[in-house]
Parts: sequence; C-alpha cells; structure tokens
Amino acid sequence: MSFLARLKEMFARPEPAPGPGARRPSHAPLPADAGQEDRLREKLAGDPNDVDAFNELAELVRRRAAEVEQPDPLTAETGPIRAQAADTAHWALAEELAGRPTAWYPLVELARLSLLDDKEGAMRRLGAACERDPSGRALVAGVRMLRDAHMPADALGLGVGHWSPADQDAEAGRQVIRAALDAGRPTDARRHLSALAEYGADRPGTAGVVAELEPFVAAAEASTQTS
Repeated sequence: MSFLARLKEMFARPEPAPGPGARRPSHAPLPADAGQEDRLREKLAGDPNDVDAFNELAELVRRRAAEVEQPDPLTAETGPIRAQAADTAHWALAEELAGRPTAWYPLVELARLSLLDDKEGAMRRLGAACERDPSGRALVAGVRMLRDAHMPADALGLGVGHWSPADQDAEAGRQVIRAALDAGRPTDARRHLSALAEYGADRPGTAGVVAELEPFVAAAEASTQTS
C-alpha cells in the first residue's frame, strides 16, 4: 500500500479532532518524553513555523510510531512498515498544524512527504505555503526541496511564480537563480540575477549573493555559447 493510500485509510476513520498542535487524546499511559512533546506542541501552538520545534517534534512522533508498529513477520518486512508508520505520524502532525492560516512550514513538509506519490498535490501545497509567507522563507524551503529532489524546472517554476526580489530575503533570489542554473537555463539565470541586483539592492546580503553567483552565471552563459 502506498504512503498516500495508507493516509487516506487512516483519516477515513472518524475520531475527535484536537486543536492544532494539541496532543491527540489517548487512553494509553503517557510516554517518558511526554513533557518534551508538550513543550514542543506549546511552541508550535504559538508559532506553527518554528522549524526547529517542528523538526524536533516530528522526529519524536516518528520514533514513537516506528517503535509501536508491530508488523506480521510472516507477511511484511519490518523496515518498510516502520518507515510507513513514521511517515504517517509525521504527516498527521504536519496536517494538524497546516490548518492555521499563517502556517507555511507544515505545508512544505506535507509537500515533501507527498512529492513522490502526488507531485501535483505537492506543488499545490508549496504554492499555498509561498502565498502564506510574503517574507520568502517558504519559497526558499520549497525551491531548495525541489532542487534536492532533482526537479530544477519545477523549482524554477515555483520561484518565478512567487519570488519578489524587492520584498524578500536575498536567499530566495539565490535559490531561484541556482534553480535556473540547475535546469540548464543560463538566460533565465542572468535575468533573475539582474533582477536581484536591481530590485533587491537595498536588502541585506544582496550584494554578496550577486557577487557569489555572477561567476557561475557567466560560466553557464559561456558554456552555452561554445557548445
């Protein structure tokens, strides 16, 4: 069963929905790390985009899910089943927090978890994350994730649709230009580098990013001219 099919089966079972970031109700004894979980959930209730708190809590729930899952040794391999259980717990956490209107990082995590099984849905989630975060942090995370997944054309498309060099951190521009270079599109890389230099000139870090990327863009242009 694919990861998304497993998720659909899990969420088809009706159960009371806790508030975003709250502990799910359970009759089981509290685990030893319950205090750590409550502390992290309290942080995320105040800021669902606290990346460190989210990742720490995600690791906690993934570890628990993998430990609790008991596959049938005659019909399944322990490793894949436990990995699916961990991914399901991670998804559930991100989905809880993604309901907040300002939550962009949980949407990025949902996109990452669904990228292989549902690319179209993942791209929609990344677009929604960027719309919720005008600062550009969601854009940086989304473009970087797509580049790491060897999807530079999709990364560039996300960047073109949501990048605002005058309003966002220079790192957003760096990621967009890198995506253009990864996609083998030096003309686009040059255009975006020029836009960053012109419209982002008043933002901290822009000059350093432009100086850093200029040689790479020039080398990509030269390679195209000689090939």
